[in-house]
Amino acid sequence: MIDAWIKEIKKEAPADRLGMILSHNGIVRATAKDGGKVGSMNLSYDKAKLAAAVREYKKKEGIVDIRVWINEGHLKIGDDIMYVCVAGRFRKDVLPVFQELITMIKTEIVREEEI
Repeated sequence: MIDAWIKEIKKEAPADRLGMILSHNGIVRATAKDGGKVGSMNLSYDKAKLAAAVREYKKKEGIVDIRVWINEGHLKIGDDIMYVCVAGRFRKDVLPVFQELITMIKTEIVREEEI
């Protein structure tokens, strides 16, 4: 999916505005943040809030495209949780948006229940 997104973004984005694409692939770990063992995870997310966040971050200076996919449902160790791509002009434009968006997704949009 990420490879296809990158090809699409490179094809569609204005060449003078595209200098960087960052991608993220979140994966279900076998260990929780507190060090405990994880067997699986139930994941859901607020689709409207995600769409609104992507719309807002796309308006940031130097950003040309953002793509997000979240894997909703019962996930096993090693399953993909989410993919995120942020494309833009320069590192100074892309890096903060990339970090802020992923943090927002993890803290405000996704609901995880580790089992």
